[in-house]
Amino acid sequence: MKKLSVIAALLLAASVWSCTDVRRTPGRAYMPDMAYSRAYETYASTANLDSAGIRYDKRPVPGTIKRDELLPFPLGPDAVGDTANYAASKQIPNPLPALNEPELKEAERLYLVHCGICHGSKLDGNGPLYNGGNGPYAAAPRNLIADPVATNMPDGQMFYSITYGKGQMGPYGPQLSAKQRWKIVHYIKAKQNGQSGSAGK
Repeated sequence: MKKLSVIAALLLAASVWSCTDVRRTPGRAYMPDMAYSRAYETYASTANLDSAGIRYDKRPVPGTIKRDELLPFPLGPDAVGDTANYAASKQIPNPLPALNEPELKEAERLYLVHCGICHGSKLDGNGPLYNGGNGPYAAAPRNLIADPVATNMPDGQMFYSITYGKGQMGPYGPQLSAKQRWKIVHYIKAKQNGQSGSAGK
């Protein structure tokens, strides 16, 4: 009985002693940059970040794709005087399925905001910047409804032209996401095929 009381007293003393020892340091962290936030104030200077061991360049990690975004277009812009990628873009299909009515309305809105100023709300190449030759720009934009080049242009080539520009048309890749550009291609093709829409009414 005496042995049991000695063992019980030792166990009680050990448990009380272990509870009083408060650990003040967390020890080693496996990923310290994940465990301890390096808070960064908005609009603060980034000049000293590199010296502090923080590599921040505001760009996404190479090879990553934003959530709900399409795979990148496989062709880059052609060099001056070259048309190889423009010709190869004919083979690239539109990755988006046919648009439903709300998506077609959104594609129409995107077209009117970004394309209608030149190509017109009726896709006839007579937008406010040309205005029948009386606008500030003398070069007539392509008629997307009647011009045989535009009506026979495959989806991939139209996407290439929107992304990188063609002739006097500037590139819209920086202003529109890939999904938005493919939606505009769908909208133009729908209007070329006579599908109803409110633009130009």
